[in-house]
Amino acid sequence: MERSLIRKEVTPFLIMFGSLIVTTMIIDTLLHQFELVWIGRYLGIPGTILILLSFFYSMRKRKLIQFGKPKKLLILHETLTWMGALMILVHAGIHIYAILPWLALMTMLINVISGMTGKYLLDRSRRFLAEKKMGYLQQGLSEEMIEKKLFWDATTFDLMKKWRAVHLPISLAFAVLGITHILSIFLFWEWI
Repeated sequence: MERSLIRKEVTPFLIMFGSLIVTTMIIDTLLHQFELVWIGRYLGIPGTILILLSFFYSMRKRKLIQFGKPKKLLILHETLTWMGALMILVHAGIHIYAILPWLALMTMLINVISGMTGKYLLDRSRRFLAEKKMGYLQQGLSEEMIEKKLFWDATTFDLMKKWRAVHLPISLAFAVLGITHILSIFLFWEWI
């Protein structure tokens, strides 16, 4: 039985992102249930720190730092970003009353989605297409027939390859909005 690229690769991605949202809702509900909502207010700080620590991977990839193995730093990047995003989502909850935090939150979510696209979809999809093509070649199908059979999977893959064009500018937008949000909090709390 043939499995499509969407079912094999996109569905696990959606499940991972959905688990982030569901976990956020569970933690937020528990904080409300036990009257610990104040904890959520401060989760933005460790969440931001975790996301900042996740940038060691990007720094290593761009040769700005020399320590750490890229594969281990990538796993650390993914883990810290997921946990940091979770904390920031709980921090935000449904209690955002100003546009700046909403914008920062939305860019963070878009950034998480674009990062997960690279992680969960792109490499696995490339392998999936190569395996499927190899199977068709072994069946003796012509290149034209293989191209027809792989059309929708190849189209999906081509769209997914464009993820970096979104991830980097959204990372920058998230950084600017996040820093602006943090500075505005410092001003309102009179820390500066």
